Amino acid sequence: MMKTRNVITLIYVLALPIIVLSLFVGPTQSAGLGAWMDALWGRGTNTDLVFTVIYQIRLPRVLLTFLVGGALAVSGCSIQAVFRNPLTDPYILGLSSGAAFGAALALATAWLPVQLSAFVFGLTAVGMSFFMARKNNTVAIVSLILSGIIVSGIFTSLLAIVQYFSDPFRLQSIVHWTMGNLHLASATKLKMAVFPLLLGSATIFVYRWRMNLIALGDDEARSSGIHPGRDKAILLIAATLASSSAVAVAGIIGLYGLIVPHIVRMFSGPDNRQAVPLNFVFGGTFLLLIDDLSRSFAGLEIPIGVFTMLLGGPVFIYLMKKNNIGWND
Repeated sequence: MMKTRNVITLIYVLALPIIVLSLFVGPTQSAGLGAWMDALWGRGTNTDLVFTVIYQIRLPRVLLTFLVGGALAVSGCSIQAVFRNPLTDPYILGLSSGAAFGAALALATAWLPVQLSAFVFGLTAVGMSFFMARKNNTVAIVSLILSGIIVSGIFTSLLAIVQYFSDPFRLQSIVHWTMGNLHLASATKLKMAVFPLLLGSATIFVYRWRMNLIALGDDEARSSGIHPGRDKAILLIAATLASSSAVAVAGIIGLYGLIVPHIVRMFSGPDNRQAVPLNFVFGGTFLLLIDDLSRSFAGLEIPIGVFTMLLGGPVFIYLMKKNNIGWND
């Protein structure tokens, strides 16, 4: 018990130092920690360049990455509680594909609001997955996963159609964006995304104690004095708002909302009152470390979505095997 508390404390304590150190990670060697300290004391020759790179380029990216990672992790945690299913996340339920189609459609047409379009189509995708899997007022695990795969395939096909009819310049930006990229992060994108990301995450944080009751089942939740249908709808809308906003600015970061809640649950246990804030901090910090790796792993930047898929795929297979998920579940 004491060891678990120490790990949780360490996660909270390390978040700020990792955010600060991430400001000095990147292919530009002239804007490292030493160069920043020299510029701070007026000893450097490229003071303006160092400050521009760190404060105007890297700082918005670091903050946006942290917010996106935290929002995706919290969204995954809430969706798993709402559907009472440890194998669900925004990606598997089709939310990411729906939001990606909505954002790509907005990028291609240049007249639709990106955030609004991503939110509407993301919510539509989750609703389709849920209603396709629902039978006799129950939702089986395999049915939900298969429904999510079908819905993801539908919106991926629609996304391909948008790409096919887009002009070459917009097509290139859409393709890079669908792989999960933060290399175009800017202060403008940060200002555009910070409110919906924080609003969705904050709503889930406020409802975190209700998630414990919802996870017990509708009858148990009603007996405790809450309205499970209304609370599920609020949590689902909040998760969709946060996830679709993350997709709109960062592209598809696959399976991140699946793996992080399971990692956090190893430390915090099933209590969402503790798991939700820990998900946000750990999710943001972990994605920031992955982004640091993508920026420094090779001479060119590797899309962050590639790393999360490589991590999330084996974790998903492990969870399927561990829970003995079969066709009769």
